[in-house]
Amino acid sequence: MLKFTKDHEWVRFEDGTATVGITPYAQDKLGDLVYVELPPVGTKLETGAVAATVESVKAASEVYAPVGGEVVAVNGKLVDEPGLVNSDPTGNGWLFRLKIRNSAELANLLDEPAYRALTG
Repeated sequence: MLKFTKDHEWVRFEDGTATVGITPYAQDKLGDLVYVELPPVGTKLETGAVAATVESVKAASEVYAPVGGEVVAVNGKLVDEPGLVNSDPTGNGWLFRLKIRNSAELANLLDEPAYRALTG
């Protein structure tokens, strides 16, 4: 089950780890991605901190940590294939994984109906 932020990140929580990416809505608004900058493994992030950057031919956009935690993995495929975010944003286009510090923070995220209402 996916959860969402108002800043257009998605989160999939499994076994204390949150996989994070940008939503289909966000990648559609950005257009074709040409570059993705990921956080180094081991980086400790607070909720709302800038975690990554995605760049398209239109614009660059920051990706924020939806919950606080430590980066335990990044999707290295995106270095050579940033377009994976466009073709499969909630699958192979994931950006990074966080070991969550406080799972109670997940309650602050939006469910799918609430996110759909936000994006109209």
